[in-house]
Amino acid sequence: MSKFDAIRPYYDAEVNQALQNAVNHPIIKAMMNFTFPDVEEEVWQNQLRKTHSIRDFQCNFIYEAIQKVIQKSSDGLTTSGFEKLEPNTSYLFISNHRDIILDTSLLNIALFDHGLVMTASAIGDNLVKKDFLRSLSRLNRNFIVQRGLPPRELLQSSQLMSEYIEQLLLRENRSVWIAQREGRTKDGNDATHTGVLKMLAMASGSREVIDYFKQIKIVPISISYEYDPTDALKMPQLMAEANQEIYVKESNEDFNNIISGIIGQKKGIHIHVGDVLETELDQIKLENSNTAKQIQALAQVIDESILKYYKLWPTNFIAYDVLKETDEFSNKYTDQEKALFMRRLEMRIDGKNEQMREGFLAMYANPVVNKMKYNAV
Repeated sequence: MSKFDAIRPYYDAEVNQALQNAVNHPIIKAMMNFTFPDVEEEVWQNQLRKTHSIRDFQCNFIYEAIQKVIQKSSDGLTTSGFEKLEPNTSYLFISNHRDIILDTSLLNIALFDHGLVMTASAIGDNLVKKDFLRSLSRLNRNFIVQRGLPPRELLQSSQLMSEYIEQLLLRENRSVWIAQREGRTKDGNDATHTGVLKMLAMASGSREVIDYFKQIKIVPISISYEYDPTDALKMPQLMAEANQEIYVKESNEDFNNIISGIIGQKKGIHIHVGDVLETELDQIKLENSNTAKQIQALAQVIDESILKYYKLWPTNFIAYDVLKETDEFSNKYTDQEKALFMRRLEMRIDGKNEQMREGFLAMYANPVVNKMKYNAV
């Protein structure tokens, strides 16, 4: 047994059996009927039964499913920066995180289209509690992040994940996607948590931390959606946190968020690939001998890249102007776009709840506020 068995995706030798077990599952049937509406069930089932690798499953089924999602629920996916990446090269993509499933799926679509190495991606174990969902995630090259552990077990889990990420990047030549923080950003304030970087650094061993970070080729990723399909669903948790209350999730909340994120309207979607962090790491090493300070400085460098290249949409500028009661950015949107956004606000948020209304607007406005700090608007 491998020490990574509890968290790793399937090996290719395990893929066919997992698909044989899944072929009649209602979620697979729903997914295939959505993706291939004009194809007989027997045809795609036979194709699944002949699939023996994660790459084949991703290219022949997941790729097509995500293309259909883009077609049905958005105005299309645009990208920038991918030309800077080298083929047959692994990278550690550290990304802001908006949607549970789509962030990584859309990145992999773009990597595939540009002839680049697709990622293994971190996913919280809270999202794959059901056996079938865990199996499906392993078929899509997800590895499991164990959440809610006591301190001692959390340390062991972090060490294991750090070692696994190193193995993927440096021994298997497999790119890795990881969010800049635990869980999705719900208030629009994208910030890298140093805990994520400390976890990654655990695998550095006798190497200097900054040298190790240079070796694994860190690339910041900015992803933005014109409309967040789960915006209203994020409100109860945001309100509880604002009022310093403990928020308890509904039993099906994560699954509902997954479905809403996939099928909900997004309009524009953009992914930007930042530069591989090299000279920045040299500078950090030059200015800081203390590891904690190095990690803090790296978090700031990642934040700067993500925020600088985050694509702002009319919705962001509208929310900023409405929230601040100004017309500072009125040249960035039309009257029709504003009317549509305000209609969405009215339909999704109880107008009598001023705190919830402000929270909803802030979710869209905060990326504007954050980019202004870097004079990047």
